[in-house]
Amino acid sequence: MAQNIYDDPQFFAGYSQLRRSVDGLAGAPEWPALQALLPSLKGARVVDLGCGFGWFCRWAAEAGAAEVLGLDLSARMLARAAELTDDGRITYRVADLETLDLPQGAFDCAFSSLALHYVEDLRPLFASVHDALAPGSRFVFSIEHPIYMAPRSPGWSLGVDGQRTWPVDSYQAEGPRRTNWLADGVVKHHRKLGTTLNLLIQAGFAIGHLDEFGPSPAQMAERPELAEERERPMFALVAAERL
Repeated sequence: MAQNIYDDPQFFAGYSQLRRSVDGLAGAPEWPALQALLPSLKGARVVDLGCGFGWFCRWAAEAGAAEVLGLDLSARMLARAAELTDDGRITYRVADLETLDLPQGAFDCAFSSLALHYVEDLRPLFASVHDALAPGSRFVFSIEHPIYMAPRSPGWSLGVDGQRTWPVDSYQAEGPRRTNWLADGVVKHHRKLGTTLNLLIQAGFAIGHLDEFGPSPAQMAERPELAEERERPMFALVAAERL
């Protein structure tokens, strides 16, 4: 079972105060670039893996999705999502992405925002998502860029929203990394970018687009604190096609 750090009261309280938690998609600098990777959702069946407060689920419904399923391991996150949601097309459900079993061909788009780096083994998850998508459908997700991942040793600094800053420690050494971000002992799983992409290909996806995201000049003008994020990519944004 994946670590359920979001149900930790200290972590949840801190996470709830982050800009992206308060402002939703508008508070996430990568959202415009991630949104550009999405297909039309009009009439689509959509699944959100690690839906958190349900910001994307509500956006997908507003974009015309026929059905939206939001999955998250955290009961606290889903309770907040339910409080913010008033749309019968959206369903929230507790689910562990480590052992996810989705109905075959049940969705036209799969989405995930900053959740997959909490999953220890992406192979079964990617296989489940592939089988759950109709042929020709798209899987769009963001992860912390692996060069942004937490160190193997102590003595590191924090950047915007309390995240790890450059440089990464031991990039070639894949595996779990522990950080003290919002709470002690948060576990994220470090994989080289090539590893993630190759796992998608092995699962039967075709890579459609990769964006090693950093803030634009306009975003830095609006939010000067993002300037340091130009030193290295913050996130990897991926669009993959289900063959």
